[in-house]
Amino acid sequence: MAVDREHVLRSAADLLTRKATATMDEVAKAAGISRATLHRQFAGRDALVKALEELGLRQLEEALDRARLDEGAASDAVRRLVVEVQPVAGFLAFLVTENQLFEGEQQHQGWARIDERFAVLFRRGQEAGEFRIDLSPAWLTEALYGLIGAGAWSVQDGRLAAKDFSYMIVELLLGGVRRSVER
Repeated sequence: MAVDREHVLRSAADLLTRKATATMDEVAKAAGISRATLHRQFAGRDALVKALEELGLRQLEEALDRARLDEGAASDAVRRLVVEVQPVAGFLAFLVTENQLFEGEQQHQGWARIDERFAVLFRRGQEAGEFRIDLSPAWLTEALYGLIGAGAWSVQDGRLAAKDFSYMIVELLLGGVRRSVER
């Protein structure tokens, strides 16, 4: 019987989004396979996380494409982005946390592409006069990652209703990033 690698990865992502400390035994059980079969697919947790990173980056890039970041006002693009990212927010939060374990050359280049797409959006908002210019696009990118992760965990823990996820993140971010005209 052939193992459906995509199914294993999606099952692992679902589990690890809810329980980041899940063991390989728990991942195998969630995927409906034995630990030995899981080990044949992924030599260990690091190999599994790297494969999950590929899946997560692909899902995040698809969400960025759907958000049409280059259309309309930058603030509207941020709103679309948060809405599109919400379905994979918990998985993204897991990956960002796990990715901190890998340093230097081991960091996947996909993160640099994603970071740049976020930064371009924030830079566009700054150039259009929508966003403050005293906050760097790199910082705004990290802040948005943090808010998405916090929102995902708050929804998962029942402290935030899923329907409020986008509103809470967007209002907090844009409330702090908007350029105000001094009177």
